[in-house]
Amino acid sequence: MKKLKALVAAGLAVAMLVGCGSDSGTSGKTFTFASELDIKNLDSSDADDGMSFNAMHACIDGLMGLDKDGKITEALAEKVDVSDDGLTYTFHLRDAKWSNGDAVTANDFVYAWQRIMKKNGNYAYMLGSDGAALVGADEILTKMDNKQDITQADLDKMGVKATDEKTLEVKITRKISYFKELMTFPCYYPINQKFCEEKGDQYAKSAENVLSCGAFVMKTWKPGNKATYEKNKDYWNADAVKIDNLVMNLVQEPKAAATNFEGGKNDFAPINSDLVDKYKDDDSYQTFNEGYLFYLSLNFKTKELANANVRKALSLAINREDFTANILKDGSKAARGFIPAELSTGPDGKDFRDTAATFTAYDTTKAQEALDAGLKELGVSSIKLRLTYGTDESPMDQLATYLQNSFSKLKGLEIEMVATTKQDRIYTKQKNGDYDICCTRWGPDYGDPTTYLNLLLTNNSNNYGKYTSSAFDGKMEQAKQASDDAQRWTYLQEAEKIAMDDYAYIPVFEKGTAVLQNTKVSGLVHKPVGVPYTFTYVDIAE
Repeated sequence: MKKLKALVAAGLAVAMLVGCGSDSGTSGKTFTFASELDIKNLDSSDADDGMSFNAMHACIDGLMGLDKDGKITEALAEKVDVSDDGLTYTFHLRDAKWSNGDAVTANDFVYAWQRIMKKNGNYAYMLGSDGAALVGADEILTKMDNKQDITQADLDKMGVKATDEKTLEVKITRKISYFKELMTFPCYYPINQKFCEEKGDQYAKSAENVLSCGAFVMKTWKPGNKATYEKNKDYWNADAVKIDNLVMNLVQEPKAAATNFEGGKNDFAPINSDLVDKYKDDDSYQTFNEGYLFYLSLNFKTKELANANVRKALSLAINREDFTANILKDGSKAARGFIPAELSTGPDGKDFRDTAATFTAYDTTKAQEALDAGLKELGVSSIKLRLTYGTDESPMDQLATYLQNSFSKLKGLEIEMVATTKQDRIYTKQKNGDYDICCTRWGPDYGDPTTYLNLLLTNNSNNYGKYTSSAFDGKMEQAKQASDDAQRWTYLQEAEKIAMDDYAYIPVFEKGTAVLQNTKVSGLVHKPVGVPYTFTYVDIAE
């Protein structure tokens, strides 16, 4: 890989002369980040994808954030007081400014949190018992479900209040050990009310229609192409920011991103499995846990999939180790259960996955036996099932093709491939129950097993397959009410076992990412939970 290193060095030398990166007219240090994905939304009440989270977090801080080591620390909150019963959090805000000169106030959080409810935003549920458990939030969510109007009086009853300009009081219904971590998630970010209402439906739709209170100020944003940022000189933690410019090259296909990396036009470039063998021995090559669990959502309204033996056969037919090692080759790992590794640590200091059972296995003989038993119970000699996947959400197409081949080896099972888009997969087919088996994924919103297990609750809005188990729901309620952390952990492990023994979902793999990163770059914080990347501490050696 000497050629690659030489090209990178040459590209960087040229870049330094014009201020780093590929944009002329910039001065100082520039970090250029390539992404296969686009920024879809900069509105914290609506955004629900990782790339949008990256883009927002570059210019907006929350109450809590991450330090240079990826540990939870105070951000816009300078100090946090917690009541003895753990049900009241008082956040004391530091002196921070929006990029229009306005002070960041406690009302910016009250307004943002009420707004996500008024808009019934994608993460509205994160204010209720499935997330921060704010007082009064579940009552609002229930009214939403019943198509009732939400009044200002309803919103004012919610447990978020500005006691003065710099003090935010948050009341919750149960003790949450990971509450401070929750406050790093974008749906809890502040919004400047006056600015937002002035912009109306154009708020956060362009660079000029979003304000910054974070490390960088967005200067330009061309969807599907590029977003540029400059260091925010008024940022409360400006001394920690070492680069002058941040560039996000959007919707770059991995091969193009790698070529641009070789030419010094990208400092960071995700690559796919086709490129791993080419770059794996270079100093710039890295792999890490991306945080997503890829799994199969099964429609329990489909008669054949209501049969436990058919579901069991599908799981046993998948050689997860072969798929991750020989097809993906990007650091992905075979899933052992519905809670991924490196998500959460229990009271004993051990990873959840390391102390829970393994619920996946590959055994074609037992898979056929299970299918035969299922066919007999159904009174048929064969079944046909649809396998739905999005072609625009890599590596779903690779996964779907592999699964079709695996399932088709079972005698008595025919697979019909249904290719679509991610948007259609989720909001049309899954939401309306128009599928049998669906290739899907979930990225953790926070570092606790409930970010996954809640998906299987009978009334959870993301439970598209309509799995229902009174035993599972009961165990999750016990975990919610547990006052002892160790007992709560035991309940959560028991809940996972119930669901996995039911083959409620079929976990396939934990996504890894292979990337090329400029060896002169340091300080890029990656987390497999919440916002994927924090750019605040990035530096480039001279």
